[in-house]
Amino acid sequence: MDTGDTAWVLASSALVLLMTPGLAFFYGGMVRSKSVLNMLMMNFVTIGIVTLLWVLYGFSVAFGDARSGLWGGLDWAGMKHMTTIETTFNGSEYHIPLLVFAAFQLMFAVITPALVSGAIADRAKFGAWMLFVVLWVSIVYFPVAHWVFDFGGPKGEPGWLAGKGVLDFAGGTAVHVNAGAAGLALALVLGRRIGWKKDPMRPHNLTLVMLGAGLLWFGWFGFNAGSALGANALAGQAFFTTMVATATAMLGWLVVERIRDGHFTSLGAASGAVAGLVAITPACAFVTPVGAVILGLLAGAVCALAVGLKWRLGFDDALDVVGVHLVGGALGAISLGFLSVYAGSKGLLYGGDLTVLGNQVLAVVAVGGYSFVVAYLLGKLIDMTMGFRISREQEVEGVDLFAHAETGYDIHSAGTGSGALVGSISPVTQAHAEAREVNA
Repeated sequence: MDTGDTAWVLASSALVLLMTPGLAFFYGGMVRSKSVLNMLMMNFVTIGIVTLLWVLYGFSVAFGDARSGLWGGLDWAGMKHMTTIETTFNGSEYHIPLLVFAAFQLMFAVITPALVSGAIADRAKFGAWMLFVVLWVSIVYFPVAHWVFDFGGPKGEPGWLAGKGVLDFAGGTAVHVNAGAAGLALALVLGRRIGWKKDPMRPHNLTLVMLGAGLLWFGWFGFNAGSALGANALAGQAFFTTMVATATAMLGWLVVERIRDGHFTSLGAASGAVAGLVAITPACAFVTPVGAVILGLLAGAVCALAVGLKWRLGFDDALDVVGVHLVGGALGAISLGFLSVYAGSKGLLYGGDLTVLGNQVLAVVAVGGYSFVVAYLLGKLIDMTMGFRISREQEVEGVDLFAHAETGYDIHSAGTGSGALVGSISPVTQAHAEAREVNA
């Protein structure tokens, strides 16, 4: 066992866990004040649900002693046959305890369904969301993680996409395309928010958005560089290209925004940075710094344009999960068909052939298509049984009070002048809250 590698992967696991609260703040600032707590809770609750399922059977399905390229099986359910003294994984390639690897991959499993929540902001029942997370990670994320991330070993078969040589260093397909496709499916199932395209639905707290983006950027170094599973040169390459692509994507988004809208906005800067993080995720260990610049600029510009698709096509993706994660993840994965410098899998710009590009397109289509279909069916099933969307009255007043009996901003001020805060709750909402206190 290499103690340095183990220490780096443990630290990276903590960094990736930080990304889920960071995502909660990023999304929470983008919604209206009456929905901020619900958005925070939709993200935080995935930590509890996915951690439990990961121990019971998730890790086994994703990385068990597989006999199939489609799933890892249940031989390791309950984390049995694992000890803290095992030092290798995937054919003695990585000298870290297996439980450390399991902890690192758990954080990926946690944040992936959390990403989906942004597509259905303001209008989902919290209980229905929790049930969806249970079903979706079990049927979609855990098997897809096996497809993409499990390279097999002396006793196990690799995932079918990994076995084909698909390049996805840290989850462009398994995480971002996967979550983006599911977000699109749920946005179609739940339908548009009341007042969509008519009422202003501006972010209520851009300070939270910027804080969340900063936490995501910080945590993403663990996400990408930690995927080297060691403190080595590959981790250094992933770290550096992540920084470069994120910074240039932010600039690419701002340039498009200035040309299109006439302004450089903080929301654009934060969104551009996240778009760069998404796009470089599958490519961070396979491109040069110059390749990272190219990919970052493309990601910022393309995603800035892609977020407008929802207005043209008529689906209410509240927080641009499709435009940033589905489009950005697909762009990053497919770009390796051109920009990869990985030995034996070089892109077209570095003397490779069409094999790499074909594999990357296959991975995007397979993961995105599977996730969309299953998420749509699960969403419809939940909607027909327990109902997935809150009532019209609850949506108008705000999901926070009705789902959680709390509000994000407890402002007890009767004034409505310059001293009243923007986040203050309405008199009707306050009356509902006081009635609940009396009944309690």
